[in-house]
Amino acid sequence: MCENSDQTAAVVNKIIPFSSVDGPGNRTAIFFQGCNFDCLYCHNPETINLCSDCGKCVPVCPTSALEMVVGRVFWQEDLCINCDKCLEICERDSSPQVREMTVNQVLKKIEKNKPFISGVTVSGGEALLQSDFIKDLFREVKKLGLTTFLDTNGSISLAEKDELLEYFDQAMIDAKSFKNAEHQSLTGRKNDQVLENIKFMAGRDKLYEVRTVIVPELLNNYYNVDQISNLLGEIAPDVRYKLIKYRSAGVRTDKIETETPGDDYMQQLADRASENGCQNVVVV
Repeated sequence: MCENSDQTAAVVNKIIPFSSVDGPGNRTAIFFQGCNFDCLYCHNPETINLCSDCGKCVPVCPTSALEMVVGRVFWQEDLCINCDKCLEICERDSSPQVREMTVNQVLKKIEKNKPFISGVTVSGGEALLQSDFIKDLFREVKKLGLTTFLDTNGSISLAEKDELLEYFDQAMIDAKSFKNAEHQSLTGRKNDQVLENIKFMAGRDKLYEVRTVIVPELLNNYYNVDQISNLLGEIAPDVRYKLIKYRSAGVRTDKIETETPGDDYMQQLADRASENGCQNVVVV
């Protein structure tokens, strides 16, 4: 275990012991609580904000897994049946089902999975909001002989994270929209830093995947794919470009109401990305 790792803590939303969709191979995926984006199509909005301890979720819990302790909501994981009634009633896009964990506590979870995984991926929320914790965690994970991947919205400069860069292998970055105005309308923030991070990570040979969600009616999808794939075709043609169909599961219906794009349209976008030089286009 690492020195001082019991002092470094982060708010963890959940840990998936085995995941085949959060980077290459079988991986342990750690999802952190808190995000600086508020995407209209967010599929896990309960990870955006920290719990305010208002207590409205406590009486709706059918198993008494939630209780108020000294003015704070306390979650008893062993009593939870994952009915998510607490998430449904929350007005703050948050979750009481979180834990403050030290690096050593997370490492113990990872070590149990070590014989069956190839690496660890951190996600969110936005994992880089807790970058000091991730740096310490990844330093120890590398000692276990596992690969380290970062899943990020790209809003925080990676060029200013020299120590963290030393300990993680590759990044997966969301390119949600190419134009600043549309990106800000979608997420609440501009995309300058996102594009800079894509270029920077490609230059460091640490860019594993770029992803764009295709949302009919809301976004200029063809333009976004054309411009983003053109950028990738120039700087990192072999990096995987993943085009993701918008799906309504988990989204806030008061913020967005649209449909899932059809297969033919997704193929048109994939073909355009390939024409722009992307050699590894994936549609999901």
